[in-house]
Amino acid sequence: MPLALFRRRALTLPESLNVVHHGATFIVRLRPQTGAKRFTLRVSMATGEAVLTVPANADVTVVRRFLDGHAAWIAQRMQTVPQRIPFEAGALVPLRGEEHRIVHWSAVRGSVKVERDSAGSPIIAVSGEAPHLPRRVRDFLQREARVDLSAAVKRHTAALGVPARSITLRDTRSRWGSCSSQGRLNFSWRLVMAPPMVLDYLAAHEVAHLREMNHSDRFWRLTYQLCSHTDAAEAWLKRHGSGLHRYG
Repeated sequence: MPLALFRRRALTLPESLNVVHHGATFIVRLRPQTGAKRFTLRVSMATGEAVLTVPANADVTVVRRFLDGHAAWIAQRMQTVPQRIPFEAGALVPLRGEEHRIVHWSAVRGSVKVERDSAGSPIIAVSGEAPHLPRRVRDFLQREARVDLSAAVKRHTAALGVPARSITLRDTRSRWGSCSSQGRLNFSWRLVMAPPMVLDYLAAHEVAHLREMNHSDRFWRLTYQLCSHTDAAEAWLKRHGSGLHRYG
């Protein structure tokens, strides 16, 4: 087949294809990538999305055949994706590693705060109209994350003697934090749901990048110097981190 025609066919690749296994249909998003040499299939434990990375000139017939051959694998992986938990009254949501039940406290607008119910269990008490409850819970968690991360970054930059230029919170899926060459730190606000040692470690990790913009031995020595529980936090993230994305 002439190369030009092969490339023209690649442009007709759909954004996604359906895969059927034992009566269940799964949507797989296609991601053409220049330079890719093979097919790479992943199912995100954070979002439940199935993505197939393919060479930019892939033939749709070959792509479909590949997916049909991996239908059972896709179905099995989909079964392991954590169930989504919306921010709604009655839901259990972790805050600093401890489960809190969301309670619609009052229809009258007021602040969102952490309280204890009659049994002494922690709750996130939300005031205001019910339709606004999910947004108010999310806003509250983001504010708490900023408080905790700002304090941790301040502590670690003081120890290191290097200032951070800014701190930004995002809802990133591929990484928990990052540091730009300009000294701007970015974090996932969802870290506030993890145990405090995990948030503290991520703060130390990114602060260490203010001095070492790499993952060299010098960087890791600096990180361990700032955070003695680096190994425990890394292990927690590897085991539980993706589950934080199922909330909200």
